[in-house]
Amino acid sequence: MAMTIHVDIVSAEGAIHSGLATMVFATAEMGEVGIAPRHTAFISRLRPGDVRVQKENGEQEHFYVSGGMIEVQPMAVTVLADTAIRAQNLDEAAALEAKRKAEDALAGHAAEFEYAKAQAELADAIAQLRAIERMRKMKSS
Repeated sequence: MAMTIHVDIVSAEGAIHSGLATMVFATAEMGEVGIAPRHTAFISRLRPGDVRVQKENGEQEHFYVSGGMIEVQPMAVTVLADTAIRAQNLDEAAALEAKRKAEDALAGHAAEFEYAKAQAELADAIAQLRAIERMRKMKSS
C-alpha cells in the first residue's frame, strides 16, 4: 500500500475535495510544485491554474483554482482557493469568450485600473484553458 497524504481543497463556496492522495501538484507562486507524503512544511500563494490530486490507484483528479493559498504539512495539504472548480466542470466556450473580451479591453487600454483588471481576467481565462487542455491530455494518455 502506497503512502498517502490528506488533501482538502476549499473555496469561499465550500469544500470541493477531501481525501487521500499519493501526490499533489499545484501552480504555486514560485512555480509548479509536487507534494508527496512527508513533504517539508511550507505555505505559498497559488497562481491561477491546475491543481492535480493523484489517487492511490494512479488516477488523477483535476481542479481549477483562480488563486489562493496552499499550506503543506508532512501528512496534509490544504488549498484555500479564491475560486475552485472541478476541471471537468469548466466551460471552455465561456473561458474563450472571457479571453477574447480581455484581449479586446487590453487593445483599447482605457484607464489604468481597467487595463489591470483586463490583464487579470486574461490570465484567469488562459489558466482555465490550460487546465482544460491538461485534463484532456491526461485522459487521452
